Amino acid sequence: MARQKLKTHSGASKRFSRSGTGKVMRRRSGRRHLLTGKARDRKRRLKSVTTLEDAAARTANRLLPYN
Repeated sequence: MARQKLKTHSGASKRFSRSGTGKVMRRRSGRRHLLTGKARDRKRRLKSVTTLEDAAARTANRLLPYN
């Protein structure tokens, strides 16, 4: 008998994505508002995505079974 399909957590699928090597990627925080007080190079660094930490990536892998 085949197992039931797992549902993808819709909130997690909007926030996280996978890299080509399978790591979970996330956006950096601090780029939503109050941008006039932040330096240009700081805002440029906040544009990039980064990998999720190991403990949080294990949780995200459970929430994103098919991504």
